[in-house]
Amino acid sequence: MRQGHGSTVDGVLRRSARRTPARVAVEYRERSWTYDELDDAASRAAALLLAEGLAPGDRVGAYGHNSDAYLIGFLACARAGLVHVPVNQNLTGDDLAYLVGQSGSKLVLADPDLAGRLPGGVRVLPLRDAADALLTRLPAAPVYDGPEPRTEDLVQLLYTSGTTALPKGAMMTHRALVHAYLSAITALDLSAGDRPAHALPLYHSAQMHVFLLPYLAVGATNIILDAPDGDRLFDLIETGRVDSLFAPPTVWIGLAGRPDFTTRDLSGLRKAYYGASIMPVPVLERLHERLPGLAFYNCFGQSEIGPLAMVLGPAEHHGRLESCGRTVLFVDARVVDDQGQQVPDGTPGEIVYRSPQLCEGYWDRPEETAEAFRDGWFRSGDLAVRDAEGYFTIVDRVKDVINSGGVLVASRQVEDALYTHEAVAEAAVIGLPDERWIEAITAFVVSRGAVTEDQLIAHVKEKVASFKAPKRVLFVEELPRNASGKILKRELRDRSSGSS
Repeated sequence: MRQGHGSTVDGVLRRSARRTPARVAVEYRERSWTYDELDDAASRAAALLLAEGLAPGDRVGAYGHNSDAYLIGFLACARAGLVHVPVNQNLTGDDLAYLVGQSGSKLVLADPDLAGRLPGGVRVLPLRDAADALLTRLPAAPVYDGPEPRTEDLVQLLYTSGTTALPKGAMMTHRALVHAYLSAITALDLSAGDRPAHALPLYHSAQMHVFLLPYLAVGATNIILDAPDGDRLFDLIETGRVDSLFAPPTVWIGLAGRPDFTTRDLSGLRKAYYGASIMPVPVLERLHERLPGLAFYNCFGQSEIGPLAMVLGPAEHHGRLESCGRTVLFVDARVVDDQGQQVPDGTPGEIVYRSPQLCEGYWDRPEETAEAFRDGWFRSGDLAVRDAEGYFTIVDRVKDVINSGGVLVASRQVEDALYTHEAVAEAAVIGLPDERWIEAITAFVVSRGAVTEDQLIAHVKEKVASFKAPKRVLFVEELPRNASGKILKRELRDRSSGSS
């Protein structure tokens, strides 16, 4: 007999299935699932996982590409009381072994083309229909009808991106994610009538927990794509099958730079969500010019908070393009100094959060957990300014602020100045050790036209104080990024170690 009040991740799907059982919930390639079929698949997959000898609380790795099976695997873990561990499908070698080992995953759901990368001795259950296993076994599997997990139970370990150190597994409960879904629905105006495409990796918290699961909660029809392919996306938009899209700035920059961006009929796209990294203001202005009727939403947060903490809505973009918005429904935030004391509005400091969306800490990392939480508030590591109306503007990551000659310089301000030059396609600014300057402001630039180092330095000096201009500009073919689009500044520092 099932018990519990349904305030769980799998309960979100169950309620939608009872409300609109025949509506199409998910489309992937040639397959589609109604809400009733998806709910049934989650129950049968849950039974399959438990038949493998797993018990509630066990960790289950998920090492696969985007697919309907990936989603079903997560929902099945949630229903069976297992802890889902999404793994970046680009990880290999020691990085992959670390994540699987540190999480203590007893089994890994893996796509056939990835399974061979896993460390020896790891139990693998094929994830996908291509070669296959999980989906073809579903019809014969019993329907799971065991006890519901509790709201305070762990449902997922969300590993941080590891841009500054080894990834840490943020311990997310059912309660935290359900609160996060409601925050996303209200802040992002998600509704059953929307037609969203989900093109970013589902292992990443933004695509899964800010969009796909909240959209399942409201009863929308969701199209899962293998990747953010411009041709496929433009076709779906032109034919009216997609009117809502989330993508990091890198993807929006790429779509806007396509030769057919000005010729295709993209008027059916109603909602554009961006996040995962900072959208350069000049780029956003160019997108606004091309698609004036498109509603833009800036989504800001981090894995530890589910991951949405703040949103800048469409009406708020006018005159506030540099802001990441105000806090969402279940998030409280303030700006504090080094001692944890709240600073006056307009004063830079670190954002700290208090919220039912927050993680319970880091898996098997008690010291890092203690360091991250102070007096019940989570230390974000983001340097920001709050204004009197409650809007936050991110100045930088605390670790990305550059100490140049004893003066602190925000790398984002320098990056925004670089982006105003027509020959700059992408830019990242870091501080490198320097005997004279302590840290020398150094810009890495991907160019799209002829431009010299001296020209870019002179251009930045026209936009900001001259002491904030780069001491060096290094031209590169591409910037290192993780799958969510976040620039890996740690990797830039590592590449440049020993240079000045």
